[in-house]
Amino acid sequence: MDHSPGLRERKKRRTRAALATAALRLFAERGYEETTIADIAAAAEVSPRTFFSYFPSKEDVVFAEVDDRLEEVAEKLAHREPRESAWQTIRRGVIGVMEALVSEHGEYGAVQVRLILERPALRARALERLTDTQEEIRARLRALCPDLDEIDAVAASGIAIGGLQAVIVHCRRHGYDAVSMRAALDRALAVVEHGLGSVEALNAPAPVSPRS
Repeated sequence: MDHSPGLRERKKRRTRAALATAALRLFAERGYEETTIADIAAAAEVSPRTFFSYFPSKEDVVFAEVDDRLEEVAEKLAHREPRESAWQTIRRGVIGVMEALVSEHGEYGAVQVRLILERPALRARALERLTDTQEEIRARLRALCPDLDEIDAVAASGIAIGGLQAVIVHCRRHGYDAVSMRAALDRALAVVEHGLGSVEALNAPAPVSPRS
């Protein structure tokens, strides 16, 4: 089954990405408080009304890329290939998201992290998003792998999302280039994989559906 987005959805994603990139660039050049929503919209060549159709507030645009990538992980967990273990499904989804994280925003990734670390309101939003995402991934894991114990699912979602998120923040905070960041994420994924290797339910192949 083809799960690729249609033309309308691709255009919406491009507009959303343009707004996020414009916002981070302006935050770097002018400062967060000094940049208005009208400034961001103008830089992305859309109206302020269009901005609000994508983001409820200026704070939310800071998290655009993070939200999008985490949503992709959740979506990919819904599509398990025949005889694929739950971990293989997770790994396949995470690798695609890692590629996007390495290539997006470039120098502005550090701006994003600095804003979150320096502003209490943004740090609170980041923690809320992380907690919500871990809970969503836990639920997706249980749906993907019904035999997975509840505590194992909680631990697995925390290890996978928390571990990768921590490495991404570290890399951006310290200005890693794309090659170094990819190497760091590969190492992080290996650590996550090692940690989840003991969870038997995640590594068992999916049952083969009986022929009708």
